[in-house]
Amino acid sequence: MREYTVPSLATAPQVGGLADAVFEQAAAEPDRPAFGRKVAGHWRNVTIGTFRDEVVAVAKGLLAQGVRFGDRVGLMSRTRYEWTLFDFALWSIGAQPVPVYPTSSADQVLHILNDSAAVACIVEHEDHAMTVGSVIDKLPKLTRLWQLDADAAADLVAAGAHLDDDVVERHRLAVTPDSVATVIYTSGTTGRPRGCTITHANFMSQSDNIIERYPPLFENRPGNRPATLMFLPLSHVFGRMIEVTAIRGKIKLGHTPDVRPETLLPDLAAFRPSFILAVPHIFEKVFAAARRKAEAQGKADAFDKAADVAIRYAAAQEQRAFDTGPGPSAALRMQHQVFDKLVYAKIRASLGGRCRYAMSGGSAMQRRLGLFFAGAGLSVIEGYGLTESTAAAAANPWERPRYGTVGVPIPGMTVHIAQDGEIWLRGGQIFSGYTGEPQATTAVLRDGWLATGDVGELDDDGYLTITGRKKEMLVTSNGKTVSPVGLEDGVRNHPLVAQCLVVGNDRPYIAALITLEPEGVSHWLKMRDKPELTGAELVRDEELEAEIRRAVVAANTHVSQSESIRTFRIMATQFTEDQGLLTPSLKLKRKAIEKAYANEVEALYGG
Repeated sequence: MREYTVPSLATAPQVGGLADAVFEQAAAEPDRPAFGRKVAGHWRNVTIGTFRDEVVAVAKGLLAQGVRFGDRVGLMSRTRYEWTLFDFALWSIGAQPVPVYPTSSADQVLHILNDSAAVACIVEHEDHAMTVGSVIDKLPKLTRLWQLDADAAADLVAAGAHLDDDVVERHRLAVTPDSVATVIYTSGTTGRPRGCTITHANFMSQSDNIIERYPPLFENRPGNRPATLMFLPLSHVFGRMIEVTAIRGKIKLGHTPDVRPETLLPDLAAFRPSFILAVPHIFEKVFAAARRKAEAQGKADAFDKAADVAIRYAAAQEQRAFDTGPGPSAALRMQHQVFDKLVYAKIRASLGGRCRYAMSGGSAMQRRLGLFFAGAGLSVIEGYGLTESTAAAAANPWERPRYGTVGVPIPGMTVHIAQDGEIWLRGGQIFSGYTGEPQATTAVLRDGWLATGDVGELDDDGYLTITGRKKEMLVTSNGKTVSPVGLEDGVRNHPLVAQCLVVGNDRPYIAALITLEPEGVSHWLKMRDKPELTGAELVRDEELEAEIRRAVVAANTHVSQSESIRTFRIMATQFTEDQGLLTPSLKLKRKAIEKAYANEVEALYGG
C-alpha cells in the first residue's frame, strides 16, 4: 500500500486559541481538580478555577514587564507545574513560548534564543540563569530573565497586580487558530536544530483527534477520572502535546522532573495515573529492573517463563484481532492467570496500580517488549511523529494494535510512501515552516505534504513500519544499502547494552560501537560474584564480551548475512550529551560519534 488516510473525528476550530479551554472550563466547573501538584512532599489538587486565576495573574505580570502579543519567550526548565502555568499565561496574551532543553549548552541556548528572536527567558534555577547570562551580550533582543526557583511567578503576579483582568481578556480574544503558538526546535541529529513554528490549530487538531480516538485513556467515568503523571521533558513536542491534551480533555495532570527510579516510582505510587507517556527506554528499564530483582531473589527462571507466557498470550490476542488465529488457548489462559498474580500485578503496582494504557514515542520499541507489557496488562500504544507534525502522525489503535509497527494514521492524517520509500504526511497538524529558513521549509513542505526524511512501509491494513532514515542509510563498499536502526535496536535490547552505533558507510562490512548499561553490568557482576570493574577492565572481560556477542548474534538473525554486524567494539564509556554526541532527546549524533571515535572505527576494519 502506498497511501492511507483516516478521516478526522474532530471539528477544526474556527476561532480562538489554546488558552480558551482553561477559561471555558473554569467558568463551567471551577472546582474540578485539573492538576496534582507536589508541595512539600505531598500531592495536592489544583482546581481549574485556581489555575485560571493563576494564569491571569501571571499573564498580567508578563504584560506589565513588556511582553507583547506575538513576542517569543524562552522556557528553560525541567518538567514542573510552572512550565504549564507559563505556557498558558503566554498563550492567553498571544505570546509564543520557545522551549529550551534544561541540559542545553551555552552555544545551544544562544542559537535557540537568537534564532527565535526571544525578548525574554524563563529559567528554572541559577545554573540556567548563568548559562543564559554567559551569552546575554550576543542577544540584544533579550531584555528580561526570570527564575522559577527565585519565585518568578510571584514576582510577576506582583508586577501585574495593578492591571485589570480585561487586559488579558482582550489579548486572548485576539488569538486565532492560525496564530503561532510556539517555536520548538528539532533535535539536531543531522545538523543545526531548526525552529518549527506550530500554530494553535496544529495543537488543537492533534489533541482533539487523539481524545476522540482513544476513549479508554481519556474518557471521564464515575469513580475513574483519567489522570497522567508527566515526566517526559516539556521541551519536547510529545510532552507539550500531552500537556495540551490534558487540559482540553479534562485529564488531571501531574508533573515530576526526576526519572530516577528512587524518585519516580514513589511519585507514580502516590499520584496513581490512569495512563502514562514514555519513551521506549523507560519501558526497557522497567522490564530490566523487574528481571534483575527476580534474578537477585533466585527467581530468574520463573520470571523468564512469565515473560514468555505474557508474550505468547498477547501475540495470540493480536492474531484473534486480525482474524489470523483463535486467541489464547485454555492452557495459555490458565498460565497467564497464575503469572498475573505472581508477576504482572507487581509490575502494574510499580506504576501506581491504576495504569492499563501507556503511550510510547520518540524511537522504536521492540515488538517483544510491546507484547510483554500487553500480556502483563499494560497496553503500550506505540506511535510515530516529528516536531514538524506536532507529535503523533500515526499510532496503534487501542483496540487493535499491531506490535512492531507504529500503527495507522491518527484521525485527520494521511500517510503516503514515496517512490524512494520516504514517508510523507498531510493533515491539520503539520507545521507552517522553519523560522527564518524558507529554503529548508520549501525542501520539506511540498504541495501540502511534509517529507519526513524517514523511510517506511504501509501494510495492507494501513499500519506503518519505520525502516530507517534516509540520511542515516549506510551503503557498504559492496553496494549494499543497510538501515542501521533495526540492528541498533536489536543489540540495545540486551540488558547489558546502553547504546549501539552501527557503522559501515563505504566499508566492506557492517560493524558496531557498543556502550554498557551501568545498572545492568553492576547486577551482572554481582550475580557472578565478580568484583566491580573499571570501564577499561570491563571491555577486556572475556565473559562480558561473550554476553555482548550473543546480543549481536540475536540482532543479526533479523537481517541478511550481508547486512549483519561482523565485528564490534565495547566502549569503556557511554556517548553523552556533554561530549556533543547526543541530542537533548538522547538520540545519537552519528557523524559526531564517528569523528570522535575515528581511531576505534578504523580498528574495526583492521586500520
